Amino acid sequence: MNTILKLSQAFCSFLENTFSIDKSEAEKYTLELNVDEQKQQFGDLTSNAAMGLARELKRSPRQIAQQIADNFKNPLVEKIEIAGPGFLNFTLASTAFDTVGKELFEQKTAFFKPTTPSNKSINIEFVSANPTGPLHFGHGRGGIIGDVLGNVLSFLGNRVTKEFYINDAGAQMKKLGNSLLTRYQQVSGMKVDLPEDAYHGQYLVDLANELFSEHGDRLLDQSQEFFESFAQTKLLEHIKATLADYGIHFDEWFSEKTLHESGAIDQALALLEKKDLLYEDDGAVWFKSTKFGDDKDRVLRKKDGTLTYASADIAYMQDKINRSADELIYILGHDHHSYATRLQSIRQGLGLESSLNVILYQLVSIKEDGQQLRMSKRAGVIVTLQDVIDTVGKDVARFFYLQRKADAQLEFDLNLALKHTDENPVYYIQYAYVRTGSILEKAYAETALADITQKDITNLSNADAFLLKKIVSLTSILATIEQTHQTHLLAYYTHELAQFFNRYYNKNRVINLENIPESRARLALVMIVRQTLDVCLNLLGLGKPNKM
Repeated sequence: MNTILKLSQAFCSFLENTFSIDKSEAEKYTLELNVDEQKQQFGDLTSNAAMGLARELKRSPRQIAQQIADNFKNPLVEKIEIAGPGFLNFTLASTAFDTVGKELFEQKTAFFKPTTPSNKSINIEFVSANPTGPLHFGHGRGGIIGDVLGNVLSFLGNRVTKEFYINDAGAQMKKLGNSLLTRYQQVSGMKVDLPEDAYHGQYLVDLANELFSEHGDRLLDQSQEFFESFAQTKLLEHIKATLADYGIHFDEWFSEKTLHESGAIDQALALLEKKDLLYEDDGAVWFKSTKFGDDKDRVLRKKDGTLTYASADIAYMQDKINRSADELIYILGHDHHSYATRLQSIRQGLGLESSLNVILYQLVSIKEDGQQLRMSKRAGVIVTLQDVIDTVGKDVARFFYLQRKADAQLEFDLNLALKHTDENPVYYIQYAYVRTGSILEKAYAETALADITQKDITNLSNADAFLLKKIVSLTSILATIEQTHQTHLLAYYTHELAQFFNRYYNKNRVINLENIPESRARLALVMIVRQTLDVCLNLLGLGKPNKM
């Protein structure tokens, strides 16, 4: 456990004992690092504890704040000041930063991890696009949210399964097979029209040409199922290749069809029937989902005996639980609000204790030369995720999709994405990482600056301490992401850390042979910055170049 966390825990214990409140209540008032460059006069740590406790204690915030300031004692705290109606500002002793710096240097990535991780088994399902065409550019947003969230949760000590649900059963697959069959008939010389509701994309023309170039017209007597299987296999291979280019690798590719073939759906429905949560109406079987907050009951088996997607959803959720998932996370497009409600009703209907969280992400638009690009799968005009990756590269694509919170609309600016200047945040971050390497390489050429250790971190200046505080704040950023699943916070933090470091370097001389102790301390700090950027770039799935 690092020094800042120890101090925060000591403060919470003080509140618990002094004001006779529950530990859970006291833990709401952890100390927050002050990393606002314009507000450093307000100390190093802040707390709104007095404001929060005022109502419960029926006392004025300033009176509570004064009691805290007078009685909370810790060797790491130099002074406590009260601001405004009762905010508490803590100024740390200079030795505190020396200690924190040494901990960062020695513990490396472990510094940012919890002492006692929750070690939960977490299943994150994302992308899960129908294998009826290539991934469109909108899929890139759900993909990066899921991938980075999985990286962070795993880093913090959880057992994470990244999962792709293959919708390979149902009417859309039959439509895919018929669409490819028609395209194959056309390239074979037959005069047939593609139905209006078919898939019109160029990718099916390409697949038909591939079949014809290898087999000629000898496949005209093949069934629709043959073309369905061929198209699905090829398109799923394409989806996997695109995701690999995007830096996403799934632990599990789960086929919907297996739920039908294994009898899992019948077993799940039998369980609901045993719980008296099914009923029959007009020949169809319904799930009493309104009992759990859904806006309407859901048909599970139609009058003609065919199963609905909802029935597969029930069996699929049960299967995840059977694989020991403690928490289920679904990442879906913004138009899945009702589906999110349905998932919660399924969880309650099955009587599952595992938590379920649904992240809904908003629309993505792509802008080029000031104009929005239009996408229409039906019309065959598609801007694919592969197009985006091929145009701007994996790193830029991943970061740009993560620059806004999930529930805010995102505009992907291609012109900015293609720039190799400080305006491009990815270039800026990677340049900061490269700069740390260049500084250290130059320093290692000097005998007096070789073999930097944690012992060199002494007598840090205010500028050094400020940069350290920004580094330490990654701990709370990661903890917040674990709780809220807001992965954009990591993108913001990484860019800000690069800005902090570049400003620090421009204002403070790191290598100064006339002051070896100061140089060695600052080189240790540069090593810590590089180590922290390394963590962030790994979690974001971005490259770490040596030269730029």
